[in-house]
Amino acid sequence: MVNTNQSIPKYHLIAEQIINMIRDGRLPPGARTLSENDIIKQFGVSNTTARKSLQEIELAGWVTKVKGKGTFVRQNKVQRSAHKILSFTKNMLQAGRKPSTRVLDKRILMKDCSKTINGRRYTLKGPIFRLHRLRLADGVPMMLEIRHISTTFCPQIEKKDLSGSLYEIYEKDYKLRLREIDQMLGFELLGAGAREFFDLDKPLPAFRVEGVTFCGKEMILEMEDSFYRADQYRFALRAKSL
Repeated sequence: MVNTNQSIPKYHLIAEQIINMIRDGRLPPGARTLSENDIIKQFGVSNTTARKSLQEIELAGWVTKVKGKGTFVRQNKVQRSAHKILSFTKNMLQAGRKPSTRVLDKRILMKDCSKTINGRRYTLKGPIFRLHRLRLADGVPMMLEIRHISTTFCPQIEKKDLSGSLYEIYEKDYKLRLREIDQMLGFELLGAGAREFFDLDKPLPAFRVEGVTFCGKEMILEMEDSFYRADQYRFALRAKSL
């Protein structure tokens, strides 16, 4: 049973105890938290109180609910440097997480793809390869991406294993060196369509990254439009005085 103060709701006191378990390491990052049934049995409360307790710690940012799997202690946010060319796979491994990928759609498009980045209009000539993927870490959806890739530089890329790092494919299979990325970073709420891929039932802020990657001067290798969960990422920026 939980010791209650008449002026403080039971669910808040239970949430505090669970948060203390996270703080002192009894529930480490990635661990499954107490379920509603666990809270009901351990604290002798109703299912409504148990549900409110879990909602309290989720709103406080301590846990993440994964649809169909349970509620897990949130990992520290992954830092991504906006000034470095770094693959998702390598970024996750450096953060101590296990990366995985779901290929949602892939197809060859005959038309050109154009995008305006930082005031400049870029065009990738067709035919191009369109790849739509969901990137995960430790089973948690982290980033949703659409990439348009040059088939001139990467012929038959659609036949490659696309469950890992594209950057490795570019370098190892096509002997291409990534020279430069021109990107824009924005911030917006995930729409209903995007939330479906992240297994979310409510709006969530996300970083939107739009970019063009070059493998040589004026040689466009790919164009990117990706959404990174703001509750899982932080971006590192660096600027120099002119």
